[in-house]
Amino acid sequence: MPDRTPVFHWFLPTGGDGRDPGGVTAVQGRTGAATRRPADVGYLAQVAAAAEQAGFTALLAPVGLGCVDPWILAAALTQHTSRIGFLVAFRAGFASPTLLAQQADSFRRFAGGRLRLNVVTGGDPAEQRAYGDHLAHDERYARTDEVMAALRDLLAGERVDRQGEHLHLDGARLVDPAVEHPVPLYFGGASPAAEQVAARRADVQLLWGEPPSAIGERIARLRAIAAGQGRTLRYGLRLHVISRDTAEQAWAEADRILSGLDPAAVRASQARFAAMDSTGQARMTALHGGGTATARDLLVAPNLWAGIGLVREGAGTALVGSHDEVAARLAEYRALGVEEFVLSGYPHLEEAYRVGEEVVPRVRALAAAQDARAAQAAQAGRAGRAGRAVQAVQDARDARDVRAAR
Repeated sequence: MPDRTPVFHWFLPTGGDGRDPGGVTAVQGRTGAATRRPADVGYLAQVAAAAEQAGFTALLAPVGLGCVDPWILAAALTQHTSRIGFLVAFRAGFASPTLLAQQADSFRRFAGGRLRLNVVTGGDPAEQRAYGDHLAHDERYARTDEVMAALRDLLAGERVDRQGEHLHLDGARLVDPAVEHPVPLYFGGASPAAEQVAARRADVQLLWGEPPSAIGERIARLRAIAAGQGRTLRYGLRLHVISRDTAEQAWAEADRILSGLDPAAVRASQARFAAMDSTGQARMTALHGGGTATARDLLVAPNLWAGIGLVREGAGTALVGSHDEVAARLAEYRALGVEEFVLSGYPHLEEAYRVGEEVVPRVRALAAAQDARAAQAAQAGRAGRAGRAVQAVQDARDARDVRAAR
């Protein structure tokens, strides 16, 4: 039976951090001092150390115009940590798969295998053009498919000769690759094109925090598509967390965050998001509709709050509630098939400790209880089937005896 112990990762705020999600401008605290924390190695090393101390498995290093380079950052942070892994994001198609494989192979060798890769296709045409990429949405995913196929083979130590629509590789290979350290491929995307790529190439499909009903539908659909490819996927969920000792305290924090958002910044963010061609971003935007008056107006499912997405692209929902409530919701997602969670909270340093100490142990306990109930049900089912089989044999014998007596 596969190990279904839930896996928890934390997020590196490589565009800067603070107590609010609102943009890159320094926020003035009540004392008048700037409360924004720069994305320098000193601060991010503190976040990494906190996440490691709190028991998280890996750190997501995102990629984008507003982020520091994830490869360089992750390499630097290996010198400040000893156990925690790095989920390094990269844009498929911006570098040769051979070069990517060399980078990944060097990293896993020097870091003792502490590497996972997050393959990003890109959903903002303006940002893609800034990198020199002018492909349309589905063409980008076709390119990603080719990149992931070549990258997986290279990391497995195979020679790659590939003549595709987007890649032309002749004799690509790694010299003495560290194949003893497998590198799982994480992938995201909600469009039909993305789901086909996930089914063929991904190890873990990452989903943004939609209501459980939507997550259940997506997992069921992806399972069916992957089964058609003869594959199975793991599923991960990317969520923010606002967890406190009481629900009242958590919602007070959500209200504080919402009230601190600049309406002009919200409008500018929503206009930028609307210009994207990302299906996942459109699904996030649909949850909040552009804004409202109070935090609880943005509640889209039990404890699931869409306020973060007013100014933050990508994962725009947070679980808000007491530690017990947040843990229960995460366990609910786990029951739907989610096995990995990539979590975050503002500010990421303090929240790494809070979530790791207060929420994660509760989820693990709930998961163990779920598994115990499932095992009992399976055992009862086997006993029932065995009993029915014995009864069927006895019934057949009785029938023979009756016929013989006649």
